[in-house]
Amino acid sequence: MRPLVASIDLAAVRHNYAVAKRCAPGRQAFAVVKANAYGHGLREVVTVLADDADGFAVACLEEAAQVRAMHDSARILLLEGCFEISEYRMAAQLQLDVVLHSVVQVEQLLASELARPVNVWLKLDSGMHRLGLDEAALRDCHARLEGAAQVAELNLLSHFACADERGHSVTELQLERFLDVLDLPFDQRSLANSAAVLMIPAAHMDWLRPGIMLYGASPFAELSAAELGLQAVMSLTAELIAVREIAVGETVGYGAGWQAERPSRIGTVSCGYADGYPRHAPAGRPSGLQVPACRWWGGCRWICSRLI
Repeated sequence: MRPLVASIDLAAVRHNYAVAKRCAPGRQAFAVVKANAYGHGLREVVTVLADDADGFAVACLEEAAQVRAMHDSARILLLEGCFEISEYRMAAQLQLDVVLHSVVQVEQLLASELARPVNVWLKLDSGMHRLGLDEAALRDCHARLEGAAQVAELNLLSHFACADERGHSVTELQLERFLDVLDLPFDQRSLANSAAVLMIPAAHMDWLRPGIMLYGASPFAELSAAELGLQAVMSLTAELIAVREIAVGETVGYGAGWQAERPSRIGTVSCGYADGYPRHAPAGRPSGLQVPACRWWGGCRWICSRLI
């Protein structure tokens, strides 16, 4: 068996969710578990948060169905909404909260015959310019959806582009644009991603959407996860599989990216970018790399994770 192990600390997931909740007392929070809980295991993360999370956020119907099979009463937010009109019936059967980010989606929902109404989240494009309605379109869609048979709650949602860069002018502009439409009678509002949960109290609204912070990663380049009170969820442990003696002037790794300035002992770890280790990570032993039970460890001065 290849000596490379990714370990998941599910207690850390619970800890990090609690950190998000403490940042905004009285607010509710969708735990974002899209993309297999950011690669940490959707089933395992949903299970450990089942008694703590107010709801879960996913990207597609397939993920929503997995969560519903594990949790029959949780609110489940479908972040990208439905991709075709036939999916609204399934969303209603699964009792999902559905994001509508385009006029087409609004029209598809209004054309659907549903067994029960769904909670709708109209998405405002407040400045990220990927998905969402501009203010004029959002106001028009709100008028069309208000009181519609297909709609239970009518809610408002948007997403920050630069919240992980503290003090960025775009963040202030997005918050202002979000506040500008709150004269409309929305039932619930959601704006704060992980960075905003941690640093922008004005964005907390009714529902938070912690994602990356749940998994122990800092959204900020200048602040570590530990400084934010977060705990690492995944740890990657590998062993040395080879040790070589390198003469002065010899190079190591792709692109000959490191050159020996003196006679050196080089260790190769059983981990590379095909395993998810960043392709452009600096060569050398990164802080926190564990090489257990290795008879060479004390004598090696360099670990090159990009040799294999």
